[in-house]
Amino acid sequence: MRHLWSFLAGLVVAPVTWVLVTLGQDGSAGTVDRWVEIGTSNTANLIEPAVYLAVGGIVLGLLGTLRISPLGPLVAGLLLITPYVGLFVAPFRVRERIPADWEFLGDPLPLRLPVQNGTLFLIGLLLLMATFSGQRWRRWPRPAPVVPPPAEATTQDLPVTEWPPPQSAERDTEPLSLGYPDPDDTPTEPLPRRTSGTSPWSAPPGGLPRQDDARN
Repeated sequence: MRHLWSFLAGLVVAPVTWVLVTLGQDGSAGTVDRWVEIGTSNTANLIEPAVYLAVGGIVLGLLGTLRISPLGPLVAGLLLITPYVGLFVAPFRVRERIPADWEFLGDPLPLRLPVQNGTLFLIGLLLLMATFSGQRWRRWPRPAPVVPPPAEATTQDLPVTEWPPPQSAERDTEPLSLGYPDPDDTPTEPLPRRTSGTSPWSAPPGGLPRQDDARN
């Protein structure tokens, strides 16, 4: 499937590159010639042809360097070198077959220019060189899944007789309680008893002297 998509990309890139290179070369040459005639220059006039050439270079770079099937660069390279090779066989017939009166957005489109100066032949050879790598014809291998190493055993294999006895599942439980505090077993001192015939208010507490005795 990747060879099919690459083949279709090559069929599209070849004519698009031809048009972009033509617009860039014609615009650059016409701009520089105009500067020479008037004796002054304005670099803003080179922006449009430079954009055409930059887009053409990016398209060619993507087709020739991406990890896709080399069938696309092969097809595009053959299509681009064919007109120049035809000049060796029938130059006048090939030149007449190339249209010379086309326009693009109001600008002239002299498609014969990159053929006659050899630019298409140079670009086509560069694309053909990208197909001479045998590895590009093979499918890129997928990375093998990483298998984690087996975990080492933390305990040694012991015979059945040497294994420790299993712990009992029963645990000591405390008796249930109602939440009252535990009784205090510490003995307490008994309260002093009142002597018969005396009033609890007749003597001050703690054996202190009475107020009347202190006055006497």
